[in-house]
Amino acid sequence: MKVTLGLEALLEDPPAIVRESRAFGLLCNQASVDWQFKHAADLIHARVPGKLRTLFSPQHGLWSAQQDNMIETGHTTHPRLGIRVESLYSETRRPTQQMLEGLDLLLIDLQDVGTRVYTWIWTVVHCLEACAQKGIPVLVLDRPNPIGGTVAEGPLLDRAFSSFVGMAPIPMRHGLTLGELARCCNDLLGIGCDVRIHSMRGWTRTMLWPDTGRAWLPPSPNLPRFEGVLVYPGQVLLEGTNLSEGRGTTTPFEQFGAPWLDPWQLLPLVWPRSLAGVTVRPVEFEPTFHKFHAQACRGLWLHPTDAATFRPLRTTLALLRGVKELWPSESQWRKPPYEYENDLMPIDILCGNSATREWIDGQGPWNRLDELAAAPDGWWPSVRKFLAY
Repeated sequence: MKVTLGLEALLEDPPAIVRESRAFGLLCNQASVDWQFKHAADLIHARVPGKLRTLFSPQHGLWSAQQDNMIETGHTTHPRLGIRVESLYSETRRPTQQMLEGLDLLLIDLQDVGTRVYTWIWTVVHCLEACAQKGIPVLVLDRPNPIGGTVAEGPLLDRAFSSFVGMAPIPMRHGLTLGELARCCNDLLGIGCDVRIHSMRGWTRTMLWPDTGRAWLPPSPNLPRFEGVLVYPGQVLLEGTNLSEGRGTTTPFEQFGAPWLDPWQLLPLVWPRSLAGVTVRPVEFEPTFHKFHAQACRGLWLHPTDAATFRPLRTTLALLRGVKELWPSESQWRKPPYEYENDLMPIDILCGNSATREWIDGQGPWNRLDELAAAPDGWWPSVRKFLAY
């Protein structure tokens, strides 16, 4: 393989912190596998027998069986290993001190997708907080950022809009691996956890997922294809609207629409806005669940053609502005609650501010698009000390 994952590096030569641990936990899900598709829990249990005592699972559960947002997962027992599986998307989003009792280390092996609102990092942040309180170190078994480590998009989150889809001032597309991001958030939020990275070998920041030589496994149910991950930093904003983001189809986020949308009207409005690196085509689809269940929706399919120039956030902002201009009555913002936030508008916590929604609603000229989609110039200098690659 071109890239050796942090998990695989640990299995080859367990570091002292693992060898000397008496009992550790592992935060993982069904995509936490090695190059032979063997699961991290089974591999680690076999490599250092008797030390893995507890599994923790993020949103959608250990096996990603719960597909939609805000569908909680219960606690259970692993059927083969016979150890407790504690759900961190249940009545609690953070490990309780009781869940951590008896552990002297927490391992984390999750495949992130490089977008601020993907909840993996915020589950990790809650783990860092709980482990700091109990004096337990955290070791992140690092994995690639599938959309690369050189491009950032979007303004820093305004802390007034903090939620479970954003707790720290980072851009929508951050360009960091999960290990780097954990170290960054530990510092930005003043958590004070002893967090370490078990690094990959062979990964460079210019790599996209296909460059790693590895098969793509869905890290969550609605990102079954790498193409969906490429568009996700923009298309995830559709969750804050009454547009279908394609849930209930086999290709969520790659296509979107609504029964009242006419793609042939939308195309001429947004295409001149220089949507580089992507081709869009009119489609019709019928969701089997979620928004517009069993209704014919017309919309667009996004086909990234040049990942180097494609900017998903900029693309989706242009599309949403166009939809609002053409269908001001039909196009509506989703109301709370959303991801455990009961007051702030979902679109605002997704964007990390209210200015983006106001611009989409027509407050300000089209030429503010680049400003609203760009990451601040200071982002990369500010995170350089956290980079492991």
